Amino acid sequence: MSILDTIYAKAKENPQKVAFPEAANEKMMQAAYEAGRDGYIFPVLVGNAEELRALAAERGYDPAVFTFVDLGDEEYKTKIITAYVAREDTRLKEKALARRMQDPLYYAMAMQKVGEVAVTFAGIDNTTGDVLLAGQMMIGLKPDISTVSSIGLCDIPGFEGSEGSLLAIGDSAVCTNPNPEQLADIGISACETVESLLGWEPRCAFVCYSTLGSGQGELIDKVTEAVRSPRRSAPTSPSTASSSLTPPSAPRLPPRRSNARARWPAVPML
Repeated sequence: MSILDTIYAKAKENPQKVAFPEAANEKMMQAAYEAGRDGYIFPVLVGNAEELRALAAERGYDPAVFTFVDLGDEEYKTKIITAYVAREDTRLKEKALARRMQDPLYYAMAMQKVGEVAVTFAGIDNTTGDVLLAGQMMIGLKPDISTVSSIGLCDIPGFEGSEGSLLAIGDSAVCTNPNPEQLADIGISACETVESLLGWEPRCAFVCYSTLGSGQGELIDKVTEAVRSPRRSAPTSPSTASSSLTPPSAPRLPPRRSNARARWPAVPML
């Protein structure tokens, strides 16, 4: 079974409501329809409901697959606003929130915050930056995490690691020049992502260009400080390994927000 087959099977076991604030886009609506039709998700299209229904019919999609949320539905909008401002972990007040929710992206994320949907799926009409800013404002970050980051899942022909040819690399798209604290945050988030999404026992390698202490510089100091982060269970010196990415044993992460048991060696890139 491929990694995508594994993810599909996991999604089908427990399909969730997914909001699509860019549903008028042809590719986005097609993705929402096919994923909903095949039982992986319950797609919720957010925008001008009349327009979205017309587009679905024009494109040959069964409208019964979708749930349509109309931006002009004042009763439902009031319900979302009331639930949102009642939460202790939100900052926006009614008027400011109502203004934001004129944008389908912010509307969908307000729905996610109050539990009307589990996920907001966007980024084809909005930029990555737009989506991240909206998410930070409307949903916020998990407790104890202050750095937004991402992972890229690579399938590398000929590579044989603990998960076969698969390797998760972070941060691959968001935080371009993290400080040591942010780098530690990224490592923890990456470990928790692969554990929850893929069921791996996470092991985290910090990559730098110093081989066994042969180099010096700000970037090397940053990696060293991240590996020694107090977020770990014990302050020990960083381990090193060859560029084969085969890490030695190292201390495990404390159980902070999940049961992740990640080992953190520093791995030099030759």
